[in-house]
Amino acid sequence: MVGTLGSPRAGTLDARSRAPFGWTPLIVLFIVGFVDRIEHNLLIGVLPAVQSEWGFSDTAAGSIPTAAALAAAVVTLPAGYLADRFSRTRIIVVVVFFWAIATLGSGLAAGFVMFYLMRVLLATAENIDNPASGSLLADYYPPVSRAKAYGLTRITAHLGGVGTLLGGVLAEAFSWRTAFLVMVVPGVLTALLVWLLREPRRGELDRLVAAGDASPASLPLAHPASVTSASTSTASATPPFWRQFRQVLAIPTLVFVCAGLSLLTFGLAGIFYWLPTFMVRTHGVGTGTAGSLSGLITVAGTLTGTLVGSWLGRRWHGTRKGGRLLAGGSGITAGSLVLAGALSMESIDTMTALLLLACSLMAIAMPNMTACLADVVPAASRGLGFAVLQLLTTGGGAFGSLIVGIASDRLGSLLAGMYILVLPMVAGGLLTLRARASFERDARKVMEEAASG
Repeated sequence: MVGTLGSPRAGTLDARSRAPFGWTPLIVLFIVGFVDRIEHNLLIGVLPAVQSEWGFSDTAAGSIPTAAALAAAVVTLPAGYLADRFSRTRIIVVVVFFWAIATLGSGLAAGFVMFYLMRVLLATAENIDNPASGSLLADYYPPVSRAKAYGLTRITAHLGGVGTLLGGVLAEAFSWRTAFLVMVVPGVLTALLVWLLREPRRGELDRLVAAGDASPASLPLAHPASVTSASTSTASATPPFWRQFRQVLAIPTLVFVCAGLSLLTFGLAGIFYWLPTFMVRTHGVGTGTAGSLSGLITVAGTLTGTLVGSWLGRRWHGTRKGGRLLAGGSGITAGSLVLAGALSMESIDTMTALLLLACSLMAIAMPNMTACLADVVPAASRGLGFAVLQLLTTGGGAFGSLIVGIASDRLGSLLAGMYILVLPMVAGGLLTLRARASFERDARKVMEEAASG
């Protein structure tokens, strides 16, 4: 039956449970993010092979993520608008199917222009599903387990390093086109899986937690047949878009967290986009080896950092002022400095080990930053809140690869371009730490509004 995954046991919600709807919704949304990021990162692994076939410059190569990110930024706020007013599961279904088609177009591209266009269209589609996913998670899981839920889904941003590995290996063994064609099938299957996921009522868990309800409540999920009427009532209860937008931007914690993560993404997107190419040119390894090492660094480092971050966030939340932000901001700052040292290593083994440590430190922020964002944005505006985060991180990541490419062409050194991006990453960590000053006040306001509603 359509829309049966993620139903609460016995048709009720238990405010005492860490997963009132079970863990199935988390698994499904994890798969969405994982398949999305694998496809997104295929380009990083196959880039040397694509450049070899069409012979375009580093500046042109670096502009692909920039153009894609700018196009994606255009749809981000409208995506938040839709996520706060319509069925979020259906939005994700349509988007996932669309980027499966764009992946097919990438593999069949007859020339560089068509390939470029497919990458831009893919990034545009990817950005539409993020606000809906972020909003859904907050309605599936209460504050006590949100760090875990957001950590496991946001980890996919770096577990997508599997795509870098897969792209490099397939490009060397077969062709770069094979890498894209292989990913079409998982995309279509993921869309079918999301179709089976039911839509939770917005803000219901927040109201239960705020009321201190310790007993199960008969609060059934919205049935697919009532999605349209539920969406209409939600839209009528939500303020006009620009007023809602101003309300979201008036949350200090959100502004600092988004700005900090934007600067972090600016650096990471630029450096890791070029990392396999840097390994091929500087250390003389093959495309398959470079893609494998880069992918393994991001996957292993992110897994380690997310596990540590979840543990620290759980221990420090409520025991230290802005405990989650303290963990995340410290990890970003320290990891950025370690990353700077790693790039200067002459031994690829030493560089790999330090890059692994840097990724682990920075990944501590992943389960904590997004959980904090969900805590400080009211349920009715979470789609837009995550859209703002997506807009700023997309904008931040838009120019990193291009700056490195331009610096490489003009200075004759990829390394010089990579070093340009380290200081903004450190600044991002410090801004995240600054958000601690307002977190407790903003989170308390959300719970007070939920209780009064």
